[in-house]
Formats: sequence, C-alpha cells, structure tokens
Amino acid sequence: MLIGQKIRKLRELKNFTQEYMASELGLNQSAYSRIENGTTDIPFSKIEKIASLLEIKPEDLISFNEQMVFNVMNNQNGQNGLVINNNHLSDTEKNLYIDQIELLKNEIAYLKSVLDKVLKQ
Repeated sequence: MLIGQKIRKLRELKNFTQEYMASELGLNQSAYSRIENGTTDIPFSKIEKIASLLEIKPEDLISFNEQMVFNVMNNQNGQNGLVINNNHLSDTEKNLYIDQIELLKNEIAYLKSVLDKVLKQ
C-alpha cells in the first residue's frame, strides 16, 4: 500500500475531509489530493505534520498495515458476516477504530432522536 493510500484510510477513520487536512497543512485541496493519490512526493517533514494531525506517530503512519481491511465473506457457518482481518493491529490503529465506532454510535443516537422528534409531529 502506498503512503498516500495509508494517509487516506487513516484520514477517513478520523472523519476528516481533504479540505480540512489541506487547510491544516497550508495547502489547497487539489495539492492535498495529489498526496493521497500518490502523484507527488511527500517530504518526511510533511509526513510528520500529517501524522500529527491524525494523532499518530509518523512511524505508525508509514507502517499502517493494509491487512486491516474489513472483508465481507462467508463465515464458517456459511452465513454472511463481517470479518476483520487484524493480524497486526497496533494499539494506535485499534484506538482509531474504537474512536470511529464511538463516533458512529453517537451519530446514530443523535439521528434516532431527531427522527423520533420528526415522527411525533
């Protein structure tokens, strides 16, 4: 997996937009997009800034493991299920997933409350 792809996956886990990342790095969105697309070289100083924004160490960003992919496949019972292949999940990566799950739970709860209010009207 290329460094740009790793940055994109980690950015998405944090629910950050390209616009946000570009702004924080002092870039325009298209320049930031070239980083994620791998069409521009990234100096280590920029990797350090990106890692800081993503709240991880640069070495964790560089070593982000592509095997941490959610795969929908048949489980042993022949039923479809969600399987997480996490052979080498670091604590930082686990925490990113935990944070993302918590954020999504909060968003679901909020949307349910909004829906309840609308339906009661």
